[in-house]
Amino acid sequence: MTTLDILPEVTCPPTDLWSDEPPLESDLHLQQIIILLSCLELLWQEKNDYYASGNLTIYYNEEQLKKRDFCGPDFFVVLDTEKRPRKSWVVWGEQGKYPNVIVEILSDSTANIDRTKKKILYQNTFRTPNYFWFDPNTLEFQGFRLIEGQYQAISANEQGYLWSEELGLYLGIFDRKLRYFTVDGQLVPTPQEAELQQRQAKEQILLEKEQILLEKEQERQAKEQALLEKEQALLEKEQEQQAKEQALLEKEQERQAKERLAAKLRELGINPQTI
Repeated sequence: MTTLDILPEVTCPPTDLWSDEPPLESDLHLQQIIILLSCLELLWQEKNDYYASGNLTIYYNEEQLKKRDFCGPDFFVVLDTEKRPRKSWVVWGEQGKYPNVIVEILSDSTANIDRTKKKILYQNTFRTPNYFWFDPNTLEFQGFRLIEGQYQAISANEQGYLWSEELGLYLGIFDRKLRYFTVDGQLVPTPQEAELQQRQAKEQILLEKEQILLEKEQERQAKEQALLEKEQALLEKEQEQQAKEQALLEKEQERQAKERLAAKLRELGINPQTI
């Protein structure tokens, strides 16, 4: 008889956890997060292998869960994962994946933590390749790239944009908002801006079509006018020719009348030359 060793029961922490984040501090914070989310969703609308969210709790170990020491970046992106709705980001339920990009929106109450405690957490524990922070009031903007386990400041290009190799995009300030820019420096539009651009493009196409139709109509009218002028010139020539023929006819009639008169006078014995 064989005695089987009974292994102790392994209890895994739950994965179906609700986010537990405080409300955003201002409308500026909300607007900024919406811009970062909506622009990326529009740009990556054909992609299904990423997850982006804002003000959502990231659960990364059981000790954190017990202490309720929750950490929710203002905005983060995880690559190479399933794009689907989530209550929170639970690292142990997501194959151990941490965010590839994190953006914190600074405020008076969080700026110091974002620059110190969270920066260390994202560097040492999350090992997030790109970390950015942005202050919507002062427009302070800084970014870091993880190099050999340490965050190094990302140098800005001539326009002041910071490159994220994880997103394949620049981040920079436009109209007092943190925005994405393509590799060639083009602003990534919001859905509203894209809709406006599409509407303006359609209106421009319609205007160009109307202009083409107008030019064709003007060309047709010009051809008709040229034809009318040509026909008028031909009519005038015909009238001139008819006038000449009429003058010749009248001269011929006058000559014939003179000849008849002369003949009549000669019949009467009168010499027409003497009259």
